[in-house]
Amino acid sequence: MTSDSDARALGAFLKARRAQLAPQDCGLPESDSVRKVTGLRREEVARLAAISVDYYTRLEQGRVRASAPVLSTLARALRLDDDQRRYLHELARRTDAQPRRRPAERLRPAMRRLLDQLTETPALVLGKRLDILAWNSAAAALYTDFAALPANRRNYLRLLFTDPEVRHLHREWAHDAREAVAALRMEAATDPDGPDLARLVGELSVRDADFRAWWAEHHVNSASYGTKHYRHRLVGDLTLDCDTWSSSDGSGQRLMILTAEADSPSHDALRILASWTTPQPTGERTGDTTP
Repeated sequence: MTSDSDARALGAFLKARRAQLAPQDCGLPESDSVRKVTGLRREEVARLAAISVDYYTRLEQGRVRASAPVLSTLARALRLDDDQRRYLHELARRTDAQPRRRPAERLRPAMRRLLDQLTETPALVLGKRLDILAWNSAAAALYTDFAALPANRRNYLRLLFTDPEVRHLHREWAHDAREAVAALRMEAATDPDGPDLARLVGELSVRDADFRAWWAEHHVNSASYGTKHYRHRLVGDLTLDCDTWSSSDGSGQRLMILTAEADSPSHDALRILASWTTPQPTGERTGDTTP
């Protein structure tokens, strides 16, 4: 039986995507008439996907379930990239899923060992919804004292939008924050009606207009590497490569590591931070996770 919330999420994504496209993007002729909608009209998407307008309208309204062939034609019609295609198919798959329990996330022992072995390299273990499950001393020195935060506030996205120091740390905050929103949107496809996700999105939507706008765009991103630019209050500017590795056990946990080129000023800055940090047991998120 189709899940109403998942079907609505699929419809919202289709609507957001067609709003981002102009007729000329899809090879449609331009018209001199005034367009009453931003982007493509429903009938234009239906024509490009070779389906009826009524059927496409019901898809956007969450009233019907799309078949695999229809999803493929819609992906082509809406010019979806690889991440967006995966997101679309995951949302469609979820419409058939039955409600399931959501067990508390536990740090995998292998992840803890990796953190313990990294001394001068900032590293975090991120769970679903970008919760910060664990960290090492170098990550705390770079970002913030995670141990001083309540367990239910340790969320990478929440800190980006609500913690002034973490926000100031990111020299390209708007870019980094928008990509983090896109990463959460990508992960949300597997559990779009989860209560923890709803609380996080609800909180940030109320508190920040940028988050509200970017979440509504339905931009998705599964990139596992990139470059981050920081402005640290003690060691100045750093340029670090950010790489994430996903656990192969299906837990959704990811190890995020920040490194600098050898003998670079950023590498020296990380060594200075490490020298000022008292070694301590690897941090781990514990306790209630309800915001």
